[in-house]
Amino acid sequence: MTLDSMHEIFESMETLNKPFWEVVLEYDIEERQVTRQQSIAKMLSTWQAMMDAADSYTGKRRSVSGLVGGDGLKMRQYTMRGRSLSGGYISEVIAEALSMAESNACMRRIVAAPTAGACGVLPAVLLPLCKYEELTQVQILEALYVACGIGAVIAHKASIAGASGGCQAEIGTASAMAAGALVALRGGDGQQIGHAVAMAIKNLLGLVCDPVAGLVEVPCVKRNVIGAVNAVSAADMALAGIESRIDVDEVIDAMGEVGRRLPVEFRETALGGLAATPTGKAVKKRMRHSTPEPQ
Repeated sequence: MTLDSMHEIFESMETLNKPFWEVVLEYDIEERQVTRQQSIAKMLSTWQAMMDAADSYTGKRRSVSGLVGGDGLKMRQYTMRGRSLSGGYISEVIAEALSMAESNACMRRIVAAPTAGACGVLPAVLLPLCKYEELTQVQILEALYVACGIGAVIAHKASIAGASGGCQAEIGTASAMAAGALVALRGGDGQQIGHAVAMAIKNLLGLVCDPVAGLVEVPCVKRNVIGAVNAVSAADMALAGIESRIDVDEVIDAMGEVGRRLPVEFRETALGGLAATPTGKAVKKRMRHSTPEPQ
């Protein structure tokens, strides 16, 4: 069994008469040569790490550059005042995405999902949902398996690294993983998961990777918010019966092609985009002068 395409997963679901998440679980057992219990225990530890990262956020820490920190707390406080335009759940999604991505920039323990730079997207849609709905641990673990299967397919067919595929490969993949997980949590079938994945990726197709001063901070942290909110909208559209007019595997292939065609300046080199603006260059200059040269 392989996870080379979304349609391969769909076919396995039909052949084995198993849900999406269990097809991915069976793949993990076969690929890593572990027992079912060991696979589930590993996934549980991943979920626990996400919860621990969220619980440990205080908003007091700042990154070494000083560019990042405290925005997650600002968003939480704003939400608590009841002034948010986006409402309860989405406001908490935004706050969680900021908090988790800030934790990464501040060198706290996070879960790469699929990368450290995109670590805020998946937990941002799942953690707040646990507050609004009575989700069981089993439901969460099943959703995480769905997310992992989606990430594995994209990694095989396209890329999950900003250096090779731009930010569409990181935030785009994370958003697709989160969208699929949400659809699964709401009882969506395999085809709906596929449509959610396709729409999430299409919405972020071509997103460049242009980290200011080469740091995974600006604009990376706030892009986690966009990835998370995009995931919610894609999941809702799929659950409403809205379909992607382009097949999900074709969308992933297109993402890979776009990534390969992106100029090197837009693939995590900090040579283009926001990193090349006057302010971006000034930050880089300041960082260079404030950091001791290696001995």
